[in-house]
Amino acid sequence: MVLDMSTAKITVTLPGDQLHEIRALVAAGEAANISAFVKHAVGLALSDAAGWREMLDDGLRQTGGPLTKKERAWADAILSPRQPGRSRKGKAA
Repeated sequence: MVLDMSTAKITVTLPGDQLHEIRALVAAGEAANISAFVKHAVGLALSDAAGWREMLDDGLRQTGGPLTKKERAWADAILSPRQPGRSRKGKAA
């Protein structure tokens, strides 16, 4: 396996309260700097997403394989964030 250790500078927009909390952690010495904090947070989120994906894949293998289009549409309707004027009531797949 080859790891690409290059880095890229990007712009990320955060709510002011989150940035304030990150700066407080840096000031308290609990994070080296804002960039280090964000890199760590992204690493945790990617690891978490990979773990959920593995668990989902395992569950699907044990229960009959990938979702059908109808099952995926039902799951998306149930799991998607609520939007104004949109009902969350769904029919069982």
